[in-house]
Amino acid sequence: MRRATIHRDTGTEAGSRGLHVVALFEGIKGVLVLLVGFELLTYIHRDVHEVALQLVERFHFNPASQYPRIFLDLTERINDAKLWSMAIAAALYSVVRIVEAVGLWMKKMWAEWFAVLTGGLYIPVEIYEVVHRVTWSKVTVLVINCGVVFYLLFVLIRKSDKGTI
Repeated sequence: MRRATIHRDTGTEAGSRGLHVVALFEGIKGVLVLLVGFELLTYIHRDVHEVALQLVERFHFNPASQYPRIFLDLTERINDAKLWSMAIAAALYSVVRIVEAVGLWMKKMWAEWFAVLTGGLYIPVEIYEVVHRVTWSKVTVLVINCGVVFYLLFVLIRKSDKGTI
């Protein structure tokens, strides 16, 4: 009898570690996007296109080649209002990710369901991207996201089997 209790506790501890890993991942994403949002605000009242040109030159990219040209063309259309909009969107995304991370850390069921939903929403797009053009980075993102979503589903199913839902 005692052994079963120890084993069950260890399983719960392992489940907690997994949720904590996912929570840290979500929290880090939230903090990084928040930092990017703050960085966007530093470009208000500046010539973003000029900054982009300097960046392309600094990394010795050919400004006439495909990807640097796309990047430079996009920066020609950025104004202060768009920078504010992107910074606000980054802040909102960060709040959602950080709240989700705290909920996962505290093992809240709403956070687990929310993480399954938000992670699952990306899977069809990621599959399309991999089918459209296979790259290691796209496959890696798809595998990690599927792993996280399936792990969270496993945690939720395990909770329902134990009657803790």
